[in-house]
Amino acid sequence: MAKDKKESGKKKAARKEKTPVVKEEVCEVFDVERNGKEQEIKSCGIESEKDIASKEQLKKEKKTLWIILAVVLGLAAMFFAVYFIMVSQNNFEYKGVKFTIDKTDLVGKTLYKTSLPVTYNGSLANYNFYLRTDPRTFDTMAFNGSISLLKNMVLNTTNNLNCGGSGVIAVANVVNLYSVLGVKVIKDENASCDLQGRYMYLNIQEANETKIVQFGPSCYDVYVNNCEILPATEKFMVETLAYVNSVMSK
Repeated sequence: MAKDKKESGKKKAARKEKTPVVKEEVCEVFDVERNGKEQEIKSCGIESEKDIASKEQLKKEKKTLWIILAVVLGLAAMFFAVYFIMVSQNNFEYKGVKFTIDKTDLVGKTLYKTSLPVTYNGSLANYNFYLRTDPRTFDTMAFNGSISLLKNMVLNTTNNLNCGGSGVIAVANVVNLYSVLGVKVIKDENASCDLQGRYMYLNIQEANETKIVQFGPSCYDVYVNNCEILPATEKFMVETLAYVNSVMSK
């Protein structure tokens, strides 16, 4: 019984023993002025284990902060890279005319948007045009001639080129573009090409090949095969926009 009490006492004593505290002496040197002379004073103290642990914790926190910052910057760089790629894929240039691929304005349709600077209410603004044909495909369509822009245009089209409503859209687009450019557009079935070049003449008609042919100073035949009236007229519009851009850049 006495032996058990003795062993129990030893265990209690062991529990009372404290773990050695790590301490470190820290000294700082100060320059002070006494009686007109500078003297160095060295001040020393004991840095406890708690202080050392606090410094180590601070280092770990700084390291963690830098890691988080690096991850955030990496994600931001990735986001801007993806955004730049998407934007660059949706924008292109054809014959000096800039286009943006638009898949939102008309549900289920891909449009190709471009703009033209115009003066509206005394201020410069962009007037948007939307094509339904990818302008990059126009290289396969012949255009024999060049654009001659005048103040008046006669636009005629054959009645059987309605093409399920596409004919109405095509003519409206051409009229809209030339109206924005300050050209007065009229329909006159009795008119023909003016060899003196006093007005533009645009005649849209059926043919076995879709192409555009200039046959006078400012006269054009737009030939449409298999109801390709939108591609044909939009080709003429892009040629016009390219001409306008070239004139404005001079």
